[in-house]
Amino acid sequence: MHSGDITIENISKVEGSAGLKVTIEGNSVKDLKFIIKDYRRFYTQAVKGKPIISVPSFLSRICGTCSVAHLFAAIEAIEKSQGIKPSEQTMLLRRITYDALMIRDHALHLYFFVLPDLLGIDSILDIPDDHDDFGHQLLHDSFDIKRLGTDISNLISGAAIHAPLPTIGGYLKLPDTSKFPELIKRLEEIRPQVLRGIDAFSKMPDVLIRNSDYLGLRSEGRYEYLEGEVVNTNGKRVSESEFHSFLKSVVIPYSQAEGYIFSDTHEDYLVGSLARINLNKDKLRAETKEQAGQYLSMFPSNNIYHNNLAQALEILEAVNDAIYLLKSAKIADEKPVKAPPKAGIGVGVVEAPRGILYHMAEVDEKGMIVDYDVIVPTAQNQINIENDLKKYFNENLDKDENTLKLDAEKIIRAYDPCMSCATNFLKIDWIHK
Repeated sequence: MHSGDITIENISKVEGSAGLKVTIEGNSVKDLKFIIKDYRRFYTQAVKGKPIISVPSFLSRICGTCSVAHLFAAIEAIEKSQGIKPSEQTMLLRRITYDALMIRDHALHLYFFVLPDLLGIDSILDIPDDHDDFGHQLLHDSFDIKRLGTDISNLISGAAIHAPLPTIGGYLKLPDTSKFPELIKRLEEIRPQVLRGIDAFSKMPDVLIRNSDYLGLRSEGRYEYLEGEVVNTNGKRVSESEFHSFLKSVVIPYSQAEGYIFSDTHEDYLVGSLARINLNKDKLRAETKEQAGQYLSMFPSNNIYHNNLAQALEILEAVNDAIYLLKSAKIADEKPVKAPPKAGIGVGVVEAPRGILYHMAEVDEKGMIVDYDVIVPTAQNQINIENDLKKYFNENLDKDENTLKLDAEKIIRAYDPCMSCATNFLKIDWIHK
């Protein structure tokens, strides 16, 4: 039995800075605070009064790991505000870039942040330098997987981070298709390494089950990250333009990010890979279902640790999807779609690696930003993370404090939170007297 505070000043192996403070009295948790510490960076304020052409590239700087997600969400928001419809070729190139993002970003989280938990060590630096060691093999798999994701993004969009080629209405430069066969060959050869990772992360012994609601994009055509409607576990469907009104923001006074709950039920929810696999397993490519069927049978799942397995499965789906797209792509010479500036409001909703990402752009008749809003996955998951932690602590107060701290970090890591993204919500109502 514990009494008093359990404090973790800095959660290790996550993107950005966060802490945890738990107050225990007797046999229950009296208070628990998951604290996002990164300072607000005023991105949505900084773009006001700026021309729309400059906004996507600037807002991709919100995050250094999933900048492509912010880039594409911003492009979509502005395109919709201007009535611009990108070509099928542009959407194909965006899909390939997004597959590359999922390959690279998920590999970073799984192999560099979660793998130490799986191996029972503190850091990947503690993996023995032995080529026969399983952990060492997985680590080298990660280098190959991440490198391939980076190389695909470099070819299609100019860079893996802050990609310079995607723009409003299209691409500034089209890829060299003569390099597609080499990428296809490498994607086909990487499958055994990806499957080895899936098998490894399927064997994580940790379990935390809480019947959360799940929210994700769903398209009738395929497993989708860029287009579709937002759906939840109960089948409620919400268009992208209505997403903001579907949520209710919650001020969390001890955190640098707002939290979110459903506006009608006031319940928390979860976004990310676990939500996507739970909601869209039927839309995965046939090759993915065949190659990973035994692991897909574990879904739908309410075990938060299965978010790690879901990410590993999404790497395989991205590999298979990229192979299909690169093989079928017929790239024609085309310029970005353009239109005279006009006043309008547009919403872009995409699935970032960590879950639903919302951008809203309000533009005036001169093509300048009047207002901008961003809702990121980690802020949406913040309340769910806290409630998961409360359940864990209330059920495990017989454990020693070091175990409680380690398991709390593992639960938070399973969400793959990005604190640097989550601190960008700030609306200021200036009052002048």
